Amino acid sequence: MSKKFASERRNFVIGSLAAGSTVFAGNATKATGHDDPAITELQPWASELGDGVDASPYGKPSDFEKHVIRRNVSWLTADPTSSVNFTPLHALDGTITPNGLCFERHHGGVAVVNPGKYRLMVNGLVDQNTVFDLSDLMRFPRTNRLYFLECAANSGMEWRGAQLNGCQFTHGMIHNVLYTGIKLKDILREVGLKQSSKWILAEGADSSAMTRSIPIEKAMDDCLIAFKMNGESLRPEQGYPVRLVVPGWEGNMWIKWIRRIEVGDKPWHHREETSKYTDLFEDGNARKFTWEMDAKSVITNPSPQAPVLHGRGPMVLTGVAWSGRGKISRVDVSTDGGISWNEARINGPADSKSMHRFYYEFDWNGQQLLLQSRAQDDTGYVQPTKDQLRSIRGENSIYHNNGIQTWAVDRNGITENVEVS
Repeated sequence: MSKKFASERRNFVIGSLAAGSTVFAGNATKATGHDDPAITELQPWASELGDGVDASPYGKPSDFEKHVIRRNVSWLTADPTSSVNFTPLHALDGTITPNGLCFERHHGGVAVVNPGKYRLMVNGLVDQNTVFDLSDLMRFPRTNRLYFLECAANSGMEWRGAQLNGCQFTHGMIHNVLYTGIKLKDILREVGLKQSSKWILAEGADSSAMTRSIPIEKAMDDCLIAFKMNGESLRPEQGYPVRLVVPGWEGNMWIKWIRRIEVGDKPWHHREETSKYTDLFEDGNARKFTWEMDAKSVITNPSPQAPVLHGRGPMVLTGVAWSGRGKISRVDVSTDGGISWNEARINGPADSKSMHRFYYEFDWNGQQLLLQSRAQDDTGYVQPTKDQLRSIRGENSIYHNNGIQTWAVDRNGITENVEVS
């Protein structure tokens, strides 16, 4: 659990850190090397033969990176078969999430589906009820798209204040992957849609029979039936052999192990879109069908799991931003809890409805910091503070928390989750 930061927001003094971003290439002090054993002594890896080419037929990370793993919060759910673990955002850079680090969310555990027995049925208000096997799907034209997938409950524990001390746990129900698959609209056109078609129901093959209603307009827009992620087959925990991709919309709708698509003229109002995945207001009313994920960002380093270890001097702050409505047009960073802001540098792939990586370089003088990031997407929407969210939705919500996150960095570089809003 994190602590409340003692300093009042408007009394927080940063001094020289209020200055704009500066690049510090070449400012680091260079070691002479004459007294460094890593330079003066022969290291084992330089004097011994290493493993041969067949030692690891499927490549894996270095043993020195064993700590970079998905992690769960054991008390968050009653049983791991209906639970979640979290992507280690603090340990990553760039925009692509490695397949083995993509967070998991299951409602009935991981379904182990034999691809030879896989079937996708499309029925309902169609001209021809049709069943496709995997080889049938492979005959449709393929497409590659980079998208983020965010659980609607990402940051849900933070609605009432700072709770979990690490961006892996506050923001780690997200990943960003290059999907290969076929356009859902090509399948729907193949079976033929009745004029009265307004919705589809996507159903998973896992033991929970996960189902969600999706408007036909979205299905015919950018949804995919995907079978590859980052170039290789989907992992079992990500829906192998086939999953639905619903770009920009909450992850609960990205049905894994998809086995059936029913076409209808109205939504089905199943459990996961009525008692679950709806937003409860202070007056007891709830809003539903809030599919789009609003613009959001988080500083991943420094953060509680990635404290400042190098001391004062040049610092590279980095994080990620994303929006379910399109591209991120700008990210601003504050080092004083939102009193002043400086524009960060967005670098790397910047596709619509995908993660964007940002950097902010500055010279840290060792004073305390209150770090925040604020994203803006190309619709003009600006990421709100948590108080701005609460003023509209109260404190009963779990889902769709895109409020600005604050990390407090003390003089020793220790970083904690705090509430400044």
